[in-house]
Amino acid sequence: MAATLPRISVFGLGKLGAPLAACLAHKGHEVIGVDVDPTKVEALKNHKAPVFETGLQEMLTSAAARIKATADAAAAVGQSEISCIVTATPSEPEGGFSLKFVLPVCEIIGRAIAKKKSYHLVVLNSTVMPGATGGPIREALEKASGMKAGKDFGLCYSPEFIALGSVIRDFLNPDFVLIGESDKRAGDLLQSVYDNVCNKPPAARMNFVNAELTKLSVNTFVTTKISYANMLAAICSRLPGADVDVVTEALGKDTRIGKKYLKGALGYGGPCFPRDNKAFAALGRKLEVPALLAEATDHTNDDVVRRLAGLIEHLSREKDVVGILGLSYKASTDVVEAAQGLLLAQTLVQDEYQVVVYDPAGMPNAKRVLKEGVRYAASAEDCMQQSDVLVIATPWDEFRALKPELVKKTGKPRAIIDGWRVLDAKAFSEVAEFVSLGKGPKG
Repeated sequence: MAATLPRISVFGLGKLGAPLAACLAHKGHEVIGVDVDPTKVEALKNHKAPVFETGLQEMLTSAAARIKATADAAAAVGQSEISCIVTATPSEPEGGFSLKFVLPVCEIIGRAIAKKKSYHLVVLNSTVMPGATGGPIREALEKASGMKAGKDFGLCYSPEFIALGSVIRDFLNPDFVLIGESDKRAGDLLQSVYDNVCNKPPAARMNFVNAELTKLSVNTFVTTKISYANMLAAICSRLPGADVDVVTEALGKDTRIGKKYLKGALGYGGPCFPRDNKAFAALGRKLEVPALLAEATDHTNDDVVRRLAGLIEHLSREKDVVGILGLSYKASTDVVEAAQGLLLAQTLVQDEYQVVVYDPAGMPNAKRVLKEGVRYAASAEDCMQQSDVLVIATPWDEFRALKPELVKKTGKPRAIIDGWRVLDAKAFSEVAEFVSLGKGPKG
């Protein structure tokens, strides 16, 4: 007879929590979603996706029988064997992460654990600074419960390595799972969940502080790699005959380097990469070990928008309208946080340009940031027709379908900057001044 899968409560039904709940239920676990936002609770109760994420609605529909939602946190703990905390850890001014949302959840869970007679595992999935899990988080749980972590209940730190837009795919198919554990029993139980849900990925198990540092290190290493490729793209753009795609394709063949994240285009954005990189630098300053590489990566990333604005100034004329295609930080998501297109729009508005923008998914979120400072196009084609200078800032597939015939017909745009090399350079060069970032002038 097959062993019964542990029931899991998921605290936080946002961009990561809702997909996590769906994946767990999809693989057979009974899941209780918990959130202080009644709209998210109500959405999940009705098996509707509370956030925009590729494949989430389909997965919630297929796993509807195993998913519940409630605002009663104590009841959720009482009805589950594992509680996952996926609440926000916003950045603080110096670069570290705040626990202001995590600690109250820990207190609630701790009080609920005190009323249980059976073993309970608490898993922190939110990204925190080294020292947090074994420090304030453990203390909050132990004080509220009157119990000891590693003896009376289990505690694990296990952040996910996922990207918005592909959260479900990334969670189900991780390169590895990271488990910081209070004790072996806690780590074994969590690994058994991953073995069921993620098809037995390799696990890196360690103490809390090493796991916390590993999470920051992975993302900081990736941002460094992205910025290196973007630096190459900038150099190739000035070097006759150079092509960043040719160079990075060769670089990626070296097993010491690998091809992932070597695109060479615009900078990184989103809710994780920029802040994790800043947090790593803040950790170095706190420990009086300057993280100069992380700081240089941050500066290199910030410089991309400045260089792009300079190129627009070179290509534009007085009263030109600049169009920006892409406001989400990557394709397949509506998140605009630290997105290159959004940052470029803000920079151009400050420089008193007329700006028109379009994104397939990110327009509502962008409007909350940009407000009335820009015009909002109805489609990619509409944005193109309104623009004198057009910038492709996010590589949505929809933008790849743009045709040079539209430029021939309308005479707009006059200049095109293809930040991700998604268009046919030869065809568009015949109808507009075409700049393919990462490709140098013909020698």
